[in-house]
Amino acid sequence: MSARWLFSSGLLLVGVVNVVFSWSSTVTVFSGLWFLNGLAQGLGWPPCGKVLRKWFEPSQFGTWWAILSTSMNLAGGLGPIVAALMALRYDWRTTLSVSGFICVGASFVCLVLIKNEPSDVGLPNIEPGTMKGKKGSSRDDSTLAELLLSPYLWVLSTGYLVVFGVKTCCTDWGQLFLIQERGQSALVGSSYMSALEIGGLVGSIAAGYLSDRAVARVGLSSYGNPRHVLLLSMMAGMSASMYLFRVTITSDSPKLWILILGAIFGFSSYGPIALFGVIANESAPSNLCGTSHAIVALLANVGGFLAGLPFSTIAKHYSWATAFWVAEITCVISTIAFFLLRNIRTKMGRIPKKID
Repeated sequence: MSARWLFSSGLLLVGVVNVVFSWSSTVTVFSGLWFLNGLAQGLGWPPCGKVLRKWFEPSQFGTWWAILSTSMNLAGGLGPIVAALMALRYDWRTTLSVSGFICVGASFVCLVLIKNEPSDVGLPNIEPGTMKGKKGSSRDDSTLAELLLSPYLWVLSTGYLVVFGVKTCCTDWGQLFLIQERGQSALVGSSYMSALEIGGLVGSIAAGYLSDRAVARVGLSSYGNPRHVLLLSMMAGMSASMYLFRVTITSDSPKLWILILGAIFGFSSYGPIALFGVIANESAPSNLCGTSHAIVALLANVGGFLAGLPFSTIAKHYSWATAFWVAEITCVISTIAFFLLRNIRTKMGRIPKKID
């Protein structure tokens, strides 16, 4: 489907759902509408990744992907503040209704301004996969089955599952760990979360820019990926910062040290999150790049689920320190496994036949 139409339709549906939600009053309707809201939001990021791949060279792709992904950090930080300020003057129904109408208006703006690829405005296309054969079909088209049979897709998916799950553990439960087991104040716990998000914003952009420089130096090949070095370094940084977070913090620990650990973990975790998406998109055939990213993102959501009830159950029966130790060991094992598999075939889809 057209990325332009898919993104705009999703944004329109989000707006309509929010407006209807503000008019509703029963739990059943709330639940159904919020399911639709999540479904519609799922139409947002894959089209963005597809448009970016069409418009930017491989040596620029990671940087622009990272910059675009920081919009989620900004929305996550500013959204609650704006909503709280509106709630002081208006009720929640008015707040949701206004946000819904803004989404509806923005969807039409996006439909006009977003272009799927450079050829839509008379410019030469960058993506080689857009070259057409004699019958008008793309010569490197692969099927969904061929994509799903690519081992590298599942290596990325597993790595993303672990990284996103461990990141979610720290963002969801790190504050409780500091307060309940390390005797820190609620203010310190909140400050830790803020430091983590700021570090994550910087880490995301740094990961995109630095990995793009690596791609510019050596280019992309069918085996291995120049972004792997930075990805592995950041995953190792996640493991190290988690170890220090679990072992060194006590009730007497300097507040600055806690904030530094939060910023380091945010830097080291949001960087890989950006890189997994970039690599999944650029390693897939051009006709399935959105699908590839959607699959690895789905596995990341599984990691987020595991960071909820299963993780908190370990903490309930043992301690928060034990639960974080399990997450730390899982991250270490994943980093080692990814290091051993770093040079497998990274070009997903069918293997092109040699032409005599």
